[in-house]
Amino acid sequence: MSADYYSRMERGHSPKPSEPMLAALARGLRLSLDDRDYLFQVVGYDTQQRVRRTDHVDVGLMRVVDRLTDTPAIIVNSLGETLFQTQPGLALLGDQRAHQGLARSVIYRWFTDSGERTLYPAEEHPTHSRVLASQLRQVLTREGPRSRAADIVDALKGSSTEFAQVWAEHLVGWRYSENKRLLHPGLGELTVYCQSLLDPEQIQTLLVFTATPGTESHTKLQLLSVIGTQELSPPQSAGA
Repeated sequence: MSADYYSRMERGHSPKPSEPMLAALARGLRLSLDDRDYLFQVVGYDTQQRVRRTDHVDVGLMRVVDRLTDTPAIIVNSLGETLFQTQPGLALLGDQRAHQGLARSVIYRWFTDSGERTLYPAEEHPTHSRVLASQLRQVLTREGPRSRAADIVDALKGSSTEFAQVWAEHLVGWRYSENKRLLHPGLGELTVYCQSLLDPEQIQTLLVFTATPGTESHTKLQLLSVIGTQELSPPQSAGA
């Protein structure tokens, strides 16, 4: 958005801005959800179905993440859609925000895109599948049969045999442990501690990834914050 366009929009002299444009403006101005709704209403958009606007990051979480410039961190909603990543978070996990449609949800991608699984050791994949199915069931129970969660369930039942089998187990209450093993394409395996901060009103979670000081994983995370998103050659084995 140019300064001239913004100035004309403030004066009411610009064409009606799109919803994505207003959403980006609200994020940039760190508006609260009520302030964001007011902005949409002034422009002429409906805000009665607030569930459609869960992509707006809670202002309190943004104030926290603004101070994590050297730390891998992401903000996700209840469906595992990534709403914000720090630069180290991009370097550690890849760009989680580039997906569209149902693929915005990591739950959907996990069961439909084999590339999504390369970040985790193969022996842990069954656990990931069950945790994600359990989380999806929780959202579906809360939001009902006409929700995006229901759309994801219906799509996955028709496209993933694994999902259909796991879903039939009716898993409830499965959660990740705070310690995670990640497979970075340039740095190899890391063991990180994932701490979460939940905003209960919008059901968004800030995930912060750290490692124990003095460990190899801690050194790798520090290196990651320096190299950013540039590609590294895969680590060589000792006999190479």
